[in-house]
Amino acid sequence: MAVDTVREEKAIRRLTERLLETYRDTHPAERVQTAIEDARARFAGHPVREFVPVLVERVARRELEPDSAQVVAAAAAIDVPAPQPATSGPRAFPLPNRRNALLLGGAAVLVAVVVVSLAVRQPDSPPPATAAAPGLTLVRGVVGSEKMAFFQDQRVIDALATHGVRIEVEAAGSRQIATSIDLGAYDFVFPSSAPAAERIQRARNINTKYTPFSSPMAIATFQPIIDLLTPAGVVKPGAVPAVDIARYLQLVRENTEWAQLPDNTTYPVRKNILVSTTDPRTSNSAAMYLSIASFVANDNAIVQGTPAEQAVLPTLSKLFVGQGYTETTTEGPFQEYLTSGMGASPLALIYEAQFVEATAKGQIKPGMVLAYPSPTVLSKHTLVPLREGGDTIGRLLTGDPVLRELAAAHGFRTGDAARFASATRGIPLAPELIDVVETPTYDTLEHLLDGVTKSYN
Repeated sequence: MAVDTVREEKAIRRLTERLLETYRDTHPAERVQTAIEDARARFAGHPVREFVPVLVERVARRELEPDSAQVVAAAAAIDVPAPQPATSGPRAFPLPNRRNALLLGGAAVLVAVVVVSLAVRQPDSPPPATAAAPGLTLVRGVVGSEKMAFFQDQRVIDALATHGVRIEVEAAGSRQIATSIDLGAYDFVFPSSAPAAERIQRARNINTKYTPFSSPMAIATFQPIIDLLTPAGVVKPGAVPAVDIARYLQLVRENTEWAQLPDNTTYPVRKNILVSTTDPRTSNSAAMYLSIASFVANDNAIVQGTPAEQAVLPTLSKLFVGQGYTETTTEGPFQEYLTSGMGASPLALIYEAQFVEATAKGQIKPGMVLAYPSPTVLSKHTLVPLREGGDTIGRLLTGDPVLRELAAAHGFRTGDAARFASATRGIPLAPELIDVVETPTYDTLEHLLDGVTKSYN
C-alpha cells in the first residue's frame, strides 16, 4: 500500500471517530459511517490523495448538518414540501398545493425558529443567504475551530442578541482563513494568531483589529508519559508539568525513538519522539509551535534574517515531516487524543482553552494531563472586521463584561487573571505564564513556513 494511501486510511479513521463523537446525539453511528463512505466514494481514483480526508469531512458534515435535518423535519411535520437546494444561487422552494398554502404561515414560523440557531458549517463555498431573526442583525464570520464551542454556547448567543446581533460562523484553520478562503461572504474573520490576522489586514488594506482574548499553546499528554520523560530531562516536574523544548529538540535531531529511552516499559514503541500537531501549511497552532521551536533552535533568540532562517529550518522540518499526515485544525489531533488514548497520540499540541472546554464537558479522563512547552507562546486571537457588522462583534467581544466572563469560562485568557482563575477553578492550569516568547515577524514566519512546506516535497 502506498505511503499516501496509508496516511489517508489513518486520517479517515480519525475523521470517523471525530464525527461519531460530534453527531452521537443527533445521528446513529451507521448514519454517520454511511455519510463518510458515500462522501469518500466521490473521490475514488483521484490522484490528490492528500486532500481527500479534508474533502470527505466537508461533504459528510454538510450531509449530517443538524440545521438542514431540522428544517426537513419541521416541514414534514406540517406536510409542507421540504426545501430543495438549487444547483447554484439561492435555495429553491417548490410551489405549495392548496392545503399547504393554508399552512405556509405555520411553516415559516417553525423554520424561522430553526434558522435562529447558530449555523456551523465547514468553509467550502459561500453560505446561502439566511434571514436574521426579527430585530436581530445577522453577522457572518469564519473563525478558528477552537472557538466554535464558544460561539455555539447559548449564553453567548443570548448575550449577543441583547445587542441586536445574531452570529453565523464557520470553522477553518487560521492559515486557511488567511490564504485560501474566499472572504467575500463574511463580515469578519477571527483567526487564532496575530500573524494570520496581519496577513489578512495587509491583503485587504485594513487597519482595524481586535484582540479580545488569548490562549497559550500547551501539550495534552498522559501521566505515564510524564513519568517516562521526566528522567530523560524532557519534562520538568512541578504542580503543572513543563516540557523542556531544548531537550526535546535534541532528541528530535538525534531521531530518538520512544523505545530507546532508558528503562522504558511504559511506551516501548519503535517510532520517533514527536509532538502531534496540525499541518503548518494551513493551521495556526502549528505555526505557533514553529515559533517556539525556532526561538529555541536559534539559541533562545527570535529568528531574524535569512542566515538564521536557513540555520533553523532543518530542525523545524523534522518536527513536521516525520509525523506523516497531519490535519488542518487542532480539532483533529485533540479528538484523537481524547478518543484514541496514549497509543495513538502520547503528546498532542493544543490550545490551553481546548483542554478547559473538554474538562467542562467531562471528556478528560483520569491520567490525562496538560503540560506547557517551556518556552511557550500566547496565541492572540485576533478579529479583523471586513464590514460594519464585524466591527460591532469586535467591540462587543472586547468590551462587554458578560461576553468576557463567558470567554474566560471557555478557557480563554482575557487579561483578567482573577476572572480566569475563578472560571477555571479545579482544573490544573498554570495561573501565570512567565516563560513566554514572542512570535517572529510576519515576514520571517512566512519564510519559515515556506521552508517547511518545501521540505514536504
